[in-house]
Amino acid sequence: MKKGFVILFLFAISFAVMAQKNVKKDHAKSDLNCKTCHSCEVPTKDQPCLIPCPREKMKTVYESPEQTVDVVSLETLSKKYFPVIFSHRVHAQMSVMSGGCGTCHHYNTDGPIQPCKNCHQTKRNRDDISKPDLEAAYHRQCITCHREWSHNTNCVSCHSLKTDAKGYQKDEAKKKASGKVHPALIEPTKIVFETKYSKGQMVTFFHDDHTKKFKIECTTCHKNETCLKCHDVNKLADDQLKIIKANKSLDEHHKKCFSCHKDDKCVTCHLTKPAEQFDHGKKTGWALNKFHVKLSCEKCHGAKIPYTKLVSKCNNCHGAWNNENFKHTITGLQLNETHAQLNCEDCHAENNFAVKPGCGNCHENYSFPKQKPGKLVGSKK
Repeated sequence: MKKGFVILFLFAISFAVMAQKNVKKDHAKSDLNCKTCHSCEVPTKDQPCLIPCPREKMKTVYESPEQTVDVVSLETLSKKYFPVIFSHRVHAQMSVMSGGCGTCHHYNTDGPIQPCKNCHQTKRNRDDISKPDLEAAYHRQCITCHREWSHNTNCVSCHSLKTDAKGYQKDEAKKKASGKVHPALIEPTKIVFETKYSKGQMVTFFHDDHTKKFKIECTTCHKNETCLKCHDVNKLADDQLKIIKANKSLDEHHKKCFSCHKDDKCVTCHLTKPAEQFDHGKKTGWALNKFHVKLSCEKCHGAKIPYTKLVSKCNNCHGAWNNENFKHTITGLQLNETHAQLNCEDCHAENNFAVKPGCGNCHENYSFPKQKPGKLVGSKK
């Protein structure tokens, strides 16, 4: 009897763990039992009673830097020091290039973003020593970047001692820190790299194409980068922060590009002169007409990058078109009553809409556009 109970208990526990690993994207519609994640009978946003679970698999809601709070006053632990005025929005803007909100808010429910004190206890004498207390959590998040950038981790670099600071006003301190933003990152249109490759020393990278045309997120290439990549207080000149040049190995130089271009030959990128910007007609042999030029790449190629090559036939994408579901007026030609009843392939051989339609199936001496199967109208989009 006891053995059977133990087996059932272990099965229940394993089921709960596996269930947590498969939490659906929409938490509200999850078919999980509340007890899988919550220890109390009625969990609330303020008291979720969460039990340990794989937090990366849970649904999270984060905001853009512009939506976040500007300045935060950290005053829960303020016995010895005055409150720390934390320029939250500036740090949120910087975090875009180094992991996003999850860098600090490493676990969050699907409600409003939780402050650190909701998970980290204020007292050091605690039951669960695997989770840092609030003071340790603050310092673990801040001290690494500040050490790298400023090479200084003195307490007074962030804190004001109550015994030293005379006339300290929290509101004035918040006002002073408010409204600060990280300087806008200037995105280059293209970058030409000079390499030592003998068969082609110039590599042209069209940054604008990758971010705007191909919709590649910044963090795809610029991931987990710290302030030190660009800034260091030891590299000051006329109060302007210098950019640090990094010495990378051959593999490091190619790693980010190879995620999409692993099958390309060296001479595809390494040329003897700067390359021309991407042209769909020259590169693929399929020039985009007025109906396709404004479409995003994903419309035809799907969202997966690198994009796969498509069959250059119209019916590959438009095979479901027929005289009932396609509005021909969008082409600028409104079919007359006779031609509106015909099938597409009667005029467009093999449903190839890229070439001039033919009249030979019905008429011996007719040709388009000399004879038109209707009237010209304004093109609608």
